[in-house]
Amino acid sequence: MGLEGKLVILREERTEDMKLLAELRNDLETQAWSKTLPPDYTEHMYIMRFQERTFSFDRSDGRFIIEDKATGSFAGMISYTGLEQRFASTIGIMVAKPFWGSGVAADAQETLLKFLFTELGLRVVRLWTHSGNPRAVRLAEKAGFRISARMRQAIYKNSELYDNLVMDLLREEYFSLHPELVDIIPVLP
Repeated sequence: MGLEGKLVILREERTEDMKLLAELRNDLETQAWSKTLPPDYTEHMYIMRFQERTFSFDRSDGRFIIEDKATGSFAGMISYTGLEQRFASTIGIMVAKPFWGSGVAADAQETLLKFLFTELGLRVVRLWTHSGNPRAVRLAEKAGFRISARMRQAIYKNSELYDNLVMDLLREEYFSLHPELVDIIPVLP
């Protein structure tokens, strides 16, 4: 069973998801990375990445399909990467356009953050976006993220220059926004 939110289930990737993942990654609006990547990802490339994944009890990343609970539909993907045990990780999210504005992205992000802070015991979670992606910035700010670094005019996308943004959320900030959760890991001096 995956991680369950109010609106979504974050579940494991499956072979049948690869076509939709390639479509999301090739759409320059849904990928919304801090740097435009060429839209040349194929379903075969995703299948190879999926099949080459090796088993480990000490993983540094996790990739989840966002499934809409109401319909069981593929709504996107969310991941954490670069896990530093009990310290930090970086998250990323892509949501299919039919689910924009539905609350699915916020619920998926919140579900993953709860897992990262309560189960993995992280001190900080980071993400990258850019100033030309106001939806991503608002989504992050709604969860408590703050801009911690700005590389001015570092992104050239759609014939425009944007600032590259690093946003982060500290453990104590997360728990102060969630008084219903108890932080069992002591604050470091």
